[in-house]
Amino acid sequence: MKNGMKLAALLLLASTSIFAAVPKKKIGHNDMSMAKMVTFSTMPSGRGIDIKVDPNVSEKALVVIYNYENDVVWKDMLKKKQGMEKAFNLSQLGNGNYTVQVILNKQKVQKTAHVYYRGDTKFVTLRG
Repeated sequence: MKNGMKLAALLLLASTSIFAAVPKKKIGHNDMSMAKMVTFSTMPSGRGIDIKVDPNVSEKALVVIYNYENDVVWKDMLKKKQGMEKAFNLSQLGNGNYTVQVILNKQKVQKTAHVYYRGDTKFVTLRG
């Protein structure tokens, strides 16, 4: 009987250790991919782009837009105090491809904005 109780207690102890909860690892900004930190989308009007940066990741992010010759045509800083989101109306730029780059925590993420005419109206699409 004593052996049976010892065996039952040992099995109970072993089964609880198997199912014991392991604390989840906290995800810091180094563990997140840039794709999750920065979101690119076109404006509802189709005339520009909207950039959103996760405000929990950094205090600020730099947005730089380059033309096909790698000249800077637009540069802006997104700050946590003002919200980490901004819309850029690119319809005043000439037709062509523009590199949109977001620099955050010494890392870069970029997309290509394509500016073009459809009829008499300029539109912008995102690629890459």
